[in-house]
Amino acid sequence: MAVRFLYLLFGWVAIVLGVIGIALPVLPTTPFILLAAWCFAKGSPRCHQWLRTNRYFGQMVQDWERQKGLRRRYRRRAVAMMLVTFSISLIVVPKIWLKIMLVGILVSVLIYLYRLPVIED
Repeated sequence: MAVRFLYLLFGWVAIVLGVIGIALPVLPTTPFILLAAWCFAKGSPRCHQWLRTNRYFGQMVQDWERQKGLRRRYRRRAVAMMLVTFSISLIVVPKIWLKIMLVGILVSVLIYLYRLPVIED
């Protein structure tokens, strides 16, 4: 029972971090949502089903569970959002070392996204 509770707790923490990651460039949304799906699958079939049928994240979770890939439109959307939010961050952040760190994170996440298999619509 305690283990199921921990999976459920970590799943909801991952959901919160994923939602925050929509607006913050340092927190990528997709890995947190996929982590939440994994935690919910272990801890709560009801929460797992809710996430799989969620209007915003459901298709992405189902695609990942079935084919370990990402649809092209989701990747394009993720890249566009990342470029916008990272650009704003680079303008706002005054320290050069932070700007270098942000560019490093951006490049790393872009490489990760472009290495994922693409699922055609």
